Amino acid sequence: ELEESEKFYVGQPRVLLLIYALYNTLVARSEMVCYFVIILNHMISASMITLVLPILIFLWAMLSVPRPSKRFWMTAIVYTEVAIVIKYFFQFGFFPWNKHVDYTKDKPYHPPNIIGIEKKEGYVHYDLVQLLALFFHRSILKCHGLWDEDEKGDSSSNKGDTDDELSLTGGRRDSSASLKSVNLAASVESIHVHFPEQQTAKRRKSSSSISQLSHRSSFSSHRSKREQILDTYKNIIHITLSLYFLQCKLCVTKSHCGLCCFRTLQVYVPIRQFFYNLIHPDYSAVTDVYVLMFLADTVDFIIIVFGFWAFGKHSAAADITSSLSEDQVPEAFLVMVLIQFGTMVVDRALYLKKTVMGKVIFQVILVFGIHFWMFFILPGVTERKFSQNTVAQLWYFVKCVYFGLSAYQIRCGYPTRVLGNFLTKSYNYVNLFLFQGFRLVPFLTELRAVMDWVWTDTTLSLSSWICVEDIYAHIFILKCWRESEKRYPQPRGQKKKKVVKYGMGGMIIVLLICIVWFPLLFMSLIKSVAGITNKPLDVSITITLGGYQPIFTMSAQQNQLKSLDPNEFNDFLRSYRGNTAALQFLEGYAREDITRADLEGNSNSLWTISPPSRNKMIQGLLDFEADFTLVISWTIQRTLEEVYPYYIKAPSDSLAKPIKQLLRDCKWENITVSLVKNTSEEWWVLNQLGKRQKTPQESLELFIFSDKVSPPSLGFLAGYGIMGLYASVVLVIGKFVREFFSGISHSIMFEELPNVDRILKLCTDIFLVRETGELELEEDLYAKLIFLYRSPETMIKWTREK
Repeated sequence: ELEESEKFYVGQPRVLLLIYALYNTLVARSEMVCYFVIILNHMISASMITLVLPILIFLWAMLSVPRPSKRFWMTAIVYTEVAIVIKYFFQFGFFPWNKHVDYTKDKPYHPPNIIGIEKKEGYVHYDLVQLLALFFHRSILKCHGLWDEDEKGDSSSNKGDTDDELSLTGGRRDSSASLKSVNLAASVESIHVHFPEQQTAKRRKSSSSISQLSHRSSFSSHRSKREQILDTYKNIIHITLSLYFLQCKLCVTKSHCGLCCFRTLQVYVPIRQFFYNLIHPDYSAVTDVYVLMFLADTVDFIIIVFGFWAFGKHSAAADITSSLSEDQVPEAFLVMVLIQFGTMVVDRALYLKKTVMGKVIFQVILVFGIHFWMFFILPGVTERKFSQNTVAQLWYFVKCVYFGLSAYQIRCGYPTRVLGNFLTKSYNYVNLFLFQGFRLVPFLTELRAVMDWVWTDTTLSLSSWICVEDIYAHIFILKCWRESEKRYPQPRGQKKKKVVKYGMGGMIIVLLICIVWFPLLFMSLIKSVAGITNKPLDVSITITLGGYQPIFTMSAQQNQLKSLDPNEFNDFLRSYRGNTAALQFLEGYAREDITRADLEGNSNSLWTISPPSRNKMIQGLLDFEADFTLVISWTIQRTLEEVYPYYIKAPSDSLAKPIKQLLRDCKWENITVSLVKNTSEEWWVLNQLGKRQKTPQESLELFIFSDKVSPPSLGFLAGYGIMGLYASVVLVIGKFVREFFSGISHSIMFEELPNVDRILKLCTDIFLVRETGELELEEDLYAKLIFLYRSPETMIKWTREK
């Protein structure tokens, strides 16, 4: 029957098998489903009621060894049920705060919103899903006999316990026991006193015996002494705590203060013992999830950079580029970046020091601090509820992933040895390119090297440490290339395949060509493809005769600046048919780039001039043989020939120029200038003769061709211009490319190494003896490594093929 059942199961459709596999995954990780639902409920509700369980998850459930106890799950179930009842009770309309729900629902500091008892639609949906997930997990534990395992394990060891006597037998405290019967076995039995191991291995003269180093003899010789000392300290702690608890219980009947003291100890001792067992475990399943924690912090860092506006006022800039282009650093962005970067540095220090106690303290501070800031401070800063801040919700969810990984690291313990970079664990193309990308990030390699030197026990100086790191990185890269040559060997005497030549060489050729011509392509495409029309907002004309007062000032705005309709634009193009220079110029402009400005012919200001100056100007104008300096050559009471620029080009800079290609025979337009008198006032009137729009009143017509400008987001790059881009981008990149292609002859001795296994092993031995505390041997091995790079003959012997 079992064979038939197996055949029936295998013969099912793949979709059904996938559903079975997903269900089995759900059952195997049912506690993670509960955690996810609890965190999701808190992200949606964001209240004090839902805040309790996420904190308990990160500081109790995920830190429990080997799994959360029955007490935690019962606490979560009962707390969820009570929360549902409380929320239901406060949905009635007779409460005062439920009468103005529409007015107070978006206020972050409204007390019902903070507590979580506000009236709203779907107030209990996520709580019911959370309760369903908790019951589902409980059913899974019951099916596997894990629900009552704590009671079974403690009932056998505590049969002789009474209410008046404290048991000193082994085993942990019953998770379902009441606080009244404090089990000192849990508070005493798992206490360990750690002593620093003595350095028993003396310095070895020969470095070739590093791989045979062992502390077995040292450990075996001192093991019995350590166990005797530990047993002695355990007995002392047993007796001291037993006497203290008996004294407290005797004080209960004498004074109320003694009762309070005993009740406090009943709460304090289990919590203290929980964290003590966590820091000093009997057995430790060592693991290393620092890389995953670092990636989670990196994702949070990216979220802050690209969504920092969500952590400040609503009036903050929408993106970081617009703020930085104005040389402004938002305060919210600065604070968030510094806090995030500071936590990453502290986490790195704890990882290098391998201190579980420091990690526990950091976890507690970070959990309380993040939750207090995100749900009580941030809503006041942003003036909106956390449930309405999508970016903050995403940041908090990633931070919860970090909290889970951090709790797993605490529960399992830090690794005994931290050797090299996590990217150097394998020798393939993926690790090679990721490691080289890691080294290209500015200041990341240097910062990591300095932090590792500060928080690692070593006798090397900082310069020597950096030298070892650089040699190790160089040898790792060579090892990856040698492994790739072994996987994909090139037969002797055969030319390179075209796939390799055109694949690698062609890609490099295309890349170099793109770098060389990048500024031209960028400046050409940025305005033609991504450019936006920059129409004028004001067009002003001022005419001055000689050094006298301006005779005419006029400007056009708003309705006086008009765009050409399609028919006018087509007529405009047809009028220049056959004019090659004009058509070539018009190729770069579309209809929306042209603006026609209609200027009133009457000056908008009176002509104020003194009578002596007026007489001198008249005399100068009547003398046709003498030169009369004008801004534009004007004559009074007659036509001004070829002085008016009918077409003007408005480029991206501030200098506007006339367009000679569109002027007939390269001649400017003619205008008439007349002086009008009205009793004691007088002004000038100008009129253009050859206007496209035939209007009876005196007026001037002007066509403005506006060049497209780069979008605001790329203005910081396009503002440098072609020459600026060549100087800042192409030349800088060219310098690095030139370094790659030149100076190769000077590094042949260190690049062309056939076999780097021995050198790589020597670097690894330096890391190993450093972790084991053999600092004198570390100095010897470092001296050997330096001597190896100073001696070409020795390097040749060490790098020969086996």
